[in-house]
Amino acid sequence: MDSLPLPTTPAMPIEQLQPPAALSGAEGTNRARGGIPQIAAKDDVAAVSAWLARYADTPATLQTYRREVERLLLWAVLQHGKALSSLTHEDLLLYERFLADPQPAARWVMASRKKLARGAPGWRPFAGPLSPVSARHAMVILNTLFAWLVSAGYLAGNPLSLARTRRGQPKPRITRYLSHAMWQAVKDAIDAMPGTLDSATERDRLHAARCRWLLTVLYLGGLRAAEVASTRMGAFFCRRDSHGLERWWLEVTGKGDKTRLVPATDEMMVELARYRSAHGLPPMPLPGEERPIVLPIIGKEKPLSRGALHLVLKEIFGMAAARLRARGPEWESRAAVLASASAHWLRHTAGSHMTDQQVDLRFVRDNFGHASISTTSAYLHTEDDARHEATQERHRIGWKR
Repeated sequence: MDSLPLPTTPAMPIEQLQPPAALSGAEGTNRARGGIPQIAAKDDVAAVSAWLARYADTPATLQTYRREVERLLLWAVLQHGKALSSLTHEDLLLYERFLADPQPAARWVMASRKKLARGAPGWRPFAGPLSPVSARHAMVILNTLFAWLVSAGYLAGNPLSLARTRRGQPKPRITRYLSHAMWQAVKDAIDAMPGTLDSATERDRLHAARCRWLLTVLYLGGLRAAEVASTRMGAFFCRRDSHGLERWWLEVTGKGDKTRLVPATDEMMVELARYRSAHGLPPMPLPGEERPIVLPIIGKEKPLSRGALHLVLKEIFGMAAARLRARGPEWESRAAVLASASAHWLRHTAGSHMTDQQVDLRFVRDNFGHASISTTSAYLHTEDDARHEATQERHRIGWKR
């Protein structure tokens, strides 16, 4: 062990971490000796930063990867008293157990349910213990980190390469999408929100309108939460097809700064007009309008973060799960699935439902941004129109009123 743990130091964001020399990794026991390193990093923080820099063009991935490597680096230095580049296979087994119960909680776990900014006095790297699935996912990310550091000539070996694999046993199948019945339960929960009543307060009314619109754009558009957070109202535009019919589109910038056009169906535009009307806005957005497509209830028209959108969705799924549980014990399993759902589940749900309705897989691919498209090619323009028509005719959200 390079040094003793630092028992009184609170966990802090990685950019504020200043390990003592013995824990910096400059002389880590797993550092590669000899050869020509492919990165200039001289210590663990610099090496980790070089790895994270590879994901700068995908903010959602960067945030996830930074969280996991940050947790490991803080644990290694502050609690385990080792440099990251000195960790062994046995150390990482201890760390995996730590993820299931990060103690002492005062150092590692947020005391408040409210998400705090990085660097805030009460900020901590954990919101609570990780589930077995989340812990496994964390270790997969760390395995990727260690493998890359070996390839970069920074580490001599990958301590996670010795992890036990269960060959010959099928991996558990995780179905991260909602069946048609569970999706209907989500819509029913929205229809029953207090904000839909005539006696609702203004805040409740706007919150219900936001929940309905958020589900609409995620489901009909198949957008990622990060794309919703970054898209403005001015991204909606209308153009005429070869038959003179006006079709609305939503221009979305997704992973890797790739831009795609998503069909804004008649149903989506009706819901957009309804949502804007709730905020006292004209039904259709103006070209170049900088308002976010999901508006805050109070304060300036600042885009909601991915975290804020996530909390809204968790509330919706929680309400839907509670309504299912109220039907009786036989609904508990489906309620548990709903309670664990997230924004990406809606993306998978939308794709699954589109294929159920026999929307051409090429159109689903292009709607979701799984391949780039061109808006200038005459041939692809015709294909876009066919994709719009197929999406509009067969992929609907079907609100009751």
